[in-house]
Amino acid sequence: MSILKNYINGDWQNSTSKETIDVVNPADQQVLAKVPYGPNTKNDVAEAVIAAQKAYREWSKVPVMKRVQVLYHLKSLLEENSEVLAKIITDESGKTKAESFGEIQRAIENVEVACGTPMLMAGDVIEDIATGIDEMMIRQPLGVTACITPFNFPSMIVFWFLPYAIATGNAFIVKPSEKVPLTMMKIFEFIDQLDIPKGLVNLVHGGKDSVDALLEHPDIKAISFVGSTPVARYIYSKGTANGKRVQAQGGAKNPVVILPDSDIEMSTKIIADSVYGCAGQRCLAASTIITVDDQQREVKDALYETVKSRTTGYGWEEGVSMGPVITPESKTRIEGLIQKGVDEGAQVLLDGRNTSISGFENGNFITPTILENVALDKELIRTEIFGPVMSLISMATIDEALSFVNSGDYGNMACLFTGSGANARRFRNEADAGNIGINIGVAAPMAQFPFSGWKDSFFGDLHGQGKHAIEFFTQTKVIIERWPNIWSRKF
Repeated sequence: MSILKNYINGDWQNSTSKETIDVVNPADQQVLAKVPYGPNTKNDVAEAVIAAQKAYREWSKVPVMKRVQVLYHLKSLLEENSEVLAKIITDESGKTKAESFGEIQRAIENVEVACGTPMLMAGDVIEDIATGIDEMMIRQPLGVTACITPFNFPSMIVFWFLPYAIATGNAFIVKPSEKVPLTMMKIFEFIDQLDIPKGLVNLVHGGKDSVDALLEHPDIKAISFVGSTPVARYIYSKGTANGKRVQAQGGAKNPVVILPDSDIEMSTKIIADSVYGCAGQRCLAASTIITVDDQQREVKDALYETVKSRTTGYGWEEGVSMGPVITPESKTRIEGLIQKGVDEGAQVLLDGRNTSISGFENGNFITPTILENVALDKELIRTEIFGPVMSLISMATIDEALSFVNSGDYGNMACLFTGSGANARRFRNEADAGNIGINIGVAAPMAQFPFSGWKDSFFGDLHGQGKHAIEFFTQTKVIIERWPNIWSRKF
């Protein structure tokens, strides 16, 4: 079984660490590769930073119009190899075929938006801000930057950051999740074909030791992260303590409110896709479904009929609508949380525990689960399950529902299903979340907009994607000029 290599200074290199862990297909437990791990991976990070710093000095002087040309090339390579990438994503993360293709498309869209960097990073000028004095603001790159990415989107999340970083003149280091490094290995085969300085974009493997090395290295100026809230808080606090600019996306517990004037049939289908897409392992998965004004029976029946027909299995097979969760440990944790909900008084409407899929008996499968009447004062209603579990509760009014929505620790997404423009407008204004959906189950911003997040769902000021990413990867410089005639050469 091969041990994955790092990509440093334009070459594939063996890690200095002899420790490894397995990369495993969650559908059947087949070992796909071995990835470097352990304390010695800090040496790999140090080597990558040296290469990146050298490349940055060259790249930052390249005109921005030329820098974005490499992104056009990268876009073409991603499009031409989308099926190869989708298959790798499915095998290492468990997604369905459609989900894997969709993820790649979102990555490509970020490359497309970053191609607009010549306009997006434009500065400002005011002539004669005072008599004979001109003032301007320009944007310059930071230097060496890095991202630390999660298992649930092996390709997309890197592209919230990478294309913007290099388009604005920075060097970049990718530390992919040790659970799903193979997708990024393939993407770096494409990066190797780009006309960029050696060392401009590097890949290093590892776990916490690699992460700490990135957070501690004095030559790394900015860190981008997506993952759980406890780790996001750690990344943010340690990174900023070391003088770095940090954007750290955390976890979520996303509520969805269904009003009596909504289209129940349409709403329940959309909500089911939100809850169970990617096996519930995404930070914009709907989790708590709130019915308003005694419509719980109607919604419950519609959800049950919609959800029970979903097919769980190996994601590359036709007709499969949900794959496995990422690890046996994740499966055990999710099943334990389901039981905890039951112990706290919830009723099981649909139980996905103890699932066995023919031909994939060793897979980490949990079929769609629905819990109803979940206790509002217990742990389950506040805990991010990160699995295919829906909690169904009922409230009397939209005021009560909004109060509940805003009482949570997280603020990643909140959605409302309604036929009322007035209620929709009120919800979008008053709900304390960074991404709001109206008759939308997954309020995922397109690449032109920042991937927002509030409260314990985000630590930092500037988010990934779009204009926020341009601002994150640049620093502003203000120049004030005066050229009196006596100092200036006349022609």
